[in-house]
Amino acid sequence: MSADSLNPNPTPPKPVKLATTSGGNNAFHNFNNDFAHIADPNERRRLALAEIDKAPFGWYHIRACVVAGVGFFTDSYDIFSVGLLTTMLGIVYWPHSKGIMPTNSDTTIKVATSGGTVLGQLGFGALADIVGRKRMYGLELIVIIFATLAQSLTSNSPSMNIVGTITFWRIIMGIGIGGDYPLSSIITSEFATTKWRGAMMGAVFAMQGIGQLVAGLIMLFVTLGFKQSLLTAKTYATCQGVCGVAVDKMWRTLIGFGAVPACIALYYRLTIPETPRYTFDVARDVEKANEDVEAYIAGRAEGHPDDVQRVQGKIAAQERMKVPKASFGDFVRYYSKWKNGRILLGTAGSWFLLDVAFYGVSLNNPIILATIGYSGGDTVYKTLLNTAIGNLIIVCAGAIPGYWVTVATVDTLGRKPIQLGGFIILTVIFVVMGFAYHHLSGHALLALYVLAQFFFNFGPNATTFIVPGECFPTRYRSTSHGFSAASGKLGSIIAQAAIAPLRVRGATKAVPNPWLNHVLEIYALFMFLGIFTSLCIKETKRVTLEVLSGEGDEGNDIGGSPQSGLEVGKENGKEARGEELRC
Repeated sequence: MSADSLNPNPTPPKPVKLATTSGGNNAFHNFNNDFAHIADPNERRRLALAEIDKAPFGWYHIRACVVAGVGFFTDSYDIFSVGLLTTMLGIVYWPHSKGIMPTNSDTTIKVATSGGTVLGQLGFGALADIVGRKRMYGLELIVIIFATLAQSLTSNSPSMNIVGTITFWRIIMGIGIGGDYPLSSIITSEFATTKWRGAMMGAVFAMQGIGQLVAGLIMLFVTLGFKQSLLTAKTYATCQGVCGVAVDKMWRTLIGFGAVPACIALYYRLTIPETPRYTFDVARDVEKANEDVEAYIAGRAEGHPDDVQRVQGKIAAQERMKVPKASFGDFVRYYSKWKNGRILLGTAGSWFLLDVAFYGVSLNNPIILATIGYSGGDTVYKTLLNTAIGNLIIVCAGAIPGYWVTVATVDTLGRKPIQLGGFIILTVIFVVMGFAYHHLSGHALLALYVLAQFFFNFGPNATTFIVPGECFPTRYRSTSHGFSAASGKLGSIIAQAAIAPLRVRGATKAVPNPWLNHVLEIYALFMFLGIFTSLCIKETKRVTLEVLSGEGDEGNDIGGSPQSGLEVGKENGKEARGEELRC
């Protein structure tokens, strides 16, 4: 007979204390530690997620958007400055070809970043689900900073070709840029309040527009700064001597500046806490204790957490957490269900179709501007100045307004209507631009081009980034977002390597881009197909991540967060229930 059976009032077992997590700063609050004193991991999960989902919008959210958005500012700056980069490289290194880079070299440099981005999106996306968001966030920014500075210091030599060297560093830079896509999206999503989650993610993505704007401004400033040197040459072919040196300095300044904002944001990225959703749903245990706090309380210089206590906490979480555990088998089972696989098809397919046209057009802004008469000049200075101003016109008139209209309306209109409407309008615009190309004036083409930029960004370019960060379960959210984003970059590679070069088919001195109208017609087809892939995605506005991913059902009443999502849905006409969530 045991001692407990003889004792009418046995001592209850001491509750297991779960360790606290490290990290946290002014931009990313550590919600997990607010409930570290609660032993039941399911109850801690419920309280922590409800705290995030119901939090009123405040300066904390703005700071978080800025920290995540700086990465996208850098990404966009580096990606969209490539059109200006290849123009100046042609002047410096191809004077014998009238200062114009060969088409193959131009395409190689532009495609290089997208190729690296695919690797980064798949690799960083998977690793963020395996080892955690905190461990990976910031590493991608270090890669971008290093590759950007190395790229700006690259030079030609007898043994090294400038195209090969630039291509190598742009691939490395692309890997870092690719990692920023899933990480910034899911971290913003998992820290965001439910009511304004779309606006927060949209604001992060809208920094792409600011990056494009600053790239144009830096190009404008360096052109003005080297005005006297550039005025010495009438054409690209004659831009040698002081003119060639000036252009060589210009492209290095343009590229190198991209590392500056990344350096500013690096500290905040390296010190963020792990997201509570990852801590509870994937890690199943708080593996890193807040050693500094424990050491301070104990009066010790260095923290030494109790290993036995940490093991007990991990065992308790493994046994009592009701959310499905991540594994390859679970991954296959989850996406083998049509209701789940269909959503991945919708997010990846839509992003692929969008980027064919978006990058095919955007990365060739200088060429488009020259074709419709908004480039050129009687000196190198005037030509480069017009190119910079033309890019600024497009960005300010179309791209930036489109991004911020999305931010203002995405949580009221919804993601799906914006994406569907964008694809429909873009189909019409590209049909008109392509089939009526030779009947439209330069001003009319420019107006249509600006409209296209507006509806790219008040449309699928923003929503294809937002939706994959919301509709998948925590354990596969980063991998799924990375896969969707990589599908988009494959589209951009096809656009740059296979479709965009068609514009010079049958080119002559008088007509350098005779097939541009047919390229625009091809883009119209891809926009039309995007309408159908958009039908596969969910409407995600103002619904908690747990409800969207089905974790509330799978977890068998795992907590209050799903209920809070339904409450928010009821406040908005019960949109959280019904056909929108069933896809």
